[in-house]
Amino acid sequence: MASVFGSCAAVVSAVLIVFTAGAARAQSSNGDILVGPFSQGSLSGWRSRSFKGETKYEFVKDSELGSTALAATTDGAASGLYRKIKIDLTKTPFLNWSWKVTNIFPKIDETVKSGDDFPARIYVVIERGLLGARSLALNYVWASQHRVGSEWPSPYTDQVLLIATDSGPQGLGSWVRHKRNLREDLRKSFGEDITEIDAVAIMTDADDYKGRARTYYGDIWFSSN
Repeated sequence: MASVFGSCAAVVSAVLIVFTAGAARAQSSNGDILVGPFSQGSLSGWRSRSFKGETKYEFVKDSELGSTALAATTDGAASGLYRKIKIDLTKTPFLNWSWKVTNIFPKIDETVKSGDDFPARIYVVIERGLLGARSLALNYVWASQHRVGSEWPSPYTDQVLLIATDSGPQGLGSWVRHKRNLREDLRKSFGEDITEIDAVAIMTDADDYKGRARTYYGDIWFSSN
């Protein structure tokens, strides 16, 4: 079984436990739940997890966005940021985010372990089983090879599924915004109505491909519509 980060099979159990133990329940007065307030320069509630080396995460001013963004830079490394937080998908099923990717990984094979790297990914974790042994994860990624809309299992485990929301060079260097009905995507991907998640994570990784990438992440939030 592999990590929900989808990069290093040796750390699977540890990551599932870290991601799902003691998750806080989100509260919101207006219905929207701001999980990643990066435009405010805040990583409150977020923690880091390294698998091979360190992807550098830092706040920068982005002229195109007109506000602060979280920049991720990797050089053959894989580490991510995660937040343990329970989200009720019956109330706020839509996952909203934006990112700006500056490069992809040419000639990579994303279906095998040596090519399981992405310049940008955001994903959710659903706790299952003793110590998270049967936990599930759905990754939205900027793919280098898979077409937009493609879905495939992680080469490490079929408990992790990936969806390409962006692909190839189209849109590189510009902000791309997404709104996904996460509850519906989970239903289509795993064949069941999942009404609650336990963690949200982001990662820019290049440890398998031994590549370089720089990506910018905007705010992440859940909404009712």
